[in-house]
Amino acid sequence: MIHPLYSPKEDRYTNGMKYRRCGKSGILLPEVSLGLWHNFGDVNPFSNSIRMAHFAFDSGITHFDLANNYGPSYGSAEETFGQIMKKSLMPYRDELFISTKAGHDMWPGPYGDWGSRKYLMSSLHQSLKRMNLEYVDIFYSHRYDPATPLEETLQTLVDIVRQGKALYVGISKYPKEAAAFAYQYLKERDTPCLLYQGRYNLFNREPEQEGLLQQAQEQGAGFIAFSPLAQGLLTDRYLNGIPADSRIALGGFLKQEQLTEAVLLKIKRLNQLAGQRGQTLAEMALAWILKDNSVTSVIIGASSVEQMKDNLKGIQQTDFSSEELEAINNVLNG
Repeated sequence: MIHPLYSPKEDRYTNGMKYRRCGKSGILLPEVSLGLWHNFGDVNPFSNSIRMAHFAFDSGITHFDLANNYGPSYGSAEETFGQIMKKSLMPYRDELFISTKAGHDMWPGPYGDWGSRKYLMSSLHQSLKRMNLEYVDIFYSHRYDPATPLEETLQTLVDIVRQGKALYVGISKYPKEAAAFAYQYLKERDTPCLLYQGRYNLFNREPEQEGLLQQAQEQGAGFIAFSPLAQGLLTDRYLNGIPADSRIALGGFLKQEQLTEAVLLKIKRLNQLAGQRGQTLAEMALAWILKDNSVTSVIIGASSVEQMKDNLKGIQQTDFSSEELEAINNVLNG
C-alpha cells in the first residue's frame, strides 16, 4: 500500500529543536536523535513506526540511528525503515542523517560478527539493501574486536568511505586505548572519526569517569549518547512497581534484578529533584546529558509519538545550577 502523500511541517527547523556541531566537522546533529533499537521491526505495527518517523522529522529530528541487528528479529528495524524511506521520506533523503553499524552477532558461522573486513563489508551491503539506500551518512564499528587486528577493522571503515557507501565513520563502545588508536589511524588516512557512540546516563557515567568524553573532544570527534534513560529506569514507569507492558516485565534487555531497593530509592529521589525543576524524571535525565557541549546528541528510543513528545520537552531546559548538580550527585553517590 502506498502511504498517503506526506508533507513535512514547514517549521520543522524553527520549532524548538537545537543543533550541535559534531566535533571538528561540518555536521550539525539535533540534540535529540531517534534510535530504532526497540519498537521498530517485524512485530511492531508499521502504522505506528511511520507515525513516529514522521513526527520525529516534523520535530526537527534529522538523525535516525540504526544497526544491522536492531529489531525483534535481526535486520527488521532496517527493513521497516527502508519501507518508510520508500513510502514517504525518500524525497527528503538529503535532509536526513542516517546511521547503521556492524559488530555484533548477525548470522551463523565464523563471518557473522565482530570486526573482520568480510563481515563489515557484507553487513553494510545487506543494510543498504534493507534500507533502500545507496549510502549511509555514518557507518560504525559497533564494538571493539579483541581478536581481529584493529588495523583490519579500521582500514575497512576507510575503504567504505572511499567506495562511497558511507560519508563518515564512527566507533561505538570502544575502550579508551583502542579508541585512541582508532582516532589516530583514521585521521592519518584522511577519514577522521566523526562520532564516538557510548552508553551514558545518570546511572552509567563511565564515559566521563574513563575520559572518553574528553578524549573525543580532544580528537575532534563528537560524542553521541545511547540509553540516556537507562532502558526506562530513569522515568516514572517503575516508581510504583513493574508495569505489565514494561521492558522488565516483557523480559527484554533490562532485567528485574537491576531494579533493586537501592536503585528504586535513587529513582524516587531523582524524581523529586526533577519535580523541583518543573520536569519529569525522563526530561531531567535527558537535560542532564545535554547540560554541556561535551555531548553532541542523545539517542532516544520511543514506543509512541506521545512518548517522543514527552522526551522532547527535556531539551527545553538544559541549564543546571551548581546546587542542583550537587544534589543529583549526592543521590547517585548515596
